[in-house]
Amino acid sequence: MTTVRLPLFPLNTVLFPGLVLPLNVFEERYRAMMRELLKTPEDEPRRFAVVAIRDGHEVAPSAPGLPDPTAAPARGPAAGFGADPLHAFHKVACIADAATIRERADGTFEVLATGTTRVRLLSVDSSGSYLTAETEPLAEEPGDEAGTLAEGVLRSFRQYQKRLAGARERSLTTGADLPDEPGVVSYLVAAAMMLDTPTKQRLLQAPDTASRLRDELKLLRAETAVIRHLPSLPAVELTRGPTSLN
Repeated sequence: MTTVRLPLFPLNTVLFPGLVLPLNVFEERYRAMMRELLKTPEDEPRRFAVVAIRDGHEVAPSAPGLPDPTAAPARGPAAGFGADPLHAFHKVACIADAATIRERADGTFEVLATGTTRVRLLSVDSSGSYLTAETEPLAEEPGDEAGTLAEGVLRSFRQYQKRLAGARERSLTTGADLPDEPGVVSYLVAAAMMLDTPTKQRLLQAPDTASRLRDELKLLRAETAVIRHLPSLPAVELTRGPTSLN
């Protein structure tokens, strides 16, 4: 299988295909990455891989460390990720296409990227000014009964939305507000649910769309049952994640 080397952007969150990711880039290693991406012609994709951190720190320490307060913080592209960064990350990542990379006067960047396709990390290289990874693409197979499962997930998701918002009399969305293509449904719901990073990562790396939808159906039913006994919570935004402080 053909492999591709991509810049690697580790985050304490999971990016899904089709979802928008705003980034506030201020660390030098990621600023260097953005400067390099800006060299790519505007009519070509400016791609990098977003991977969820398993063990490490999204932002490298910038002050003396603990337990020795006089110890200098680690620096460099792998700072905060240990001697072998590959082991600090989950193995399945998502390619991001940066539609906007805007450099501010202070040298930081405002970036707006969209998840496109999944990839598996094969190796991580920290020899440059920022991390890069050798990746292989992961095909998205539909699996059995994906269409039927997607319908069930959408019904459960609407109920989940209602519970989050405290609605009791009507749905918060109409059928036109949500897609019906099973793969798109599976990623949208995975991104929109209030789940921890390991659970979102499990959904990202599901072997096929149907498996992801089955998992989501169980999660939605369980979460809706829990929320039923809690005070009303604000509805989550469906198409954007929180801005990362990197």
